[in-house]
Amino acid sequence: MKWTDVQEIAIELAETHPEINPANVRFTDLHNWVVSLPDFDDDSSRGGEKVLEAIQAAWMGEVE
Repeated sequence: MKWTDVQEIAIELAETHPEINPANVRFTDLHNWVVSLPDFDDDSSRGGEKVLEAIQAAWMGEVE
């Protein structure tokens, strides 16, 4: 899984952290959770604010 797999990452996060409201997640935590996903195999330094915003928005869409 790469940073560009925003929807797939969002689904994984929703399944991994069902008790979390993604609207309240700090980007530092979000970044750490993404790079900790078992299928994630991209450069961790490429996870900038824009991609984290996209992941957060997709995750919010998953839990609604």
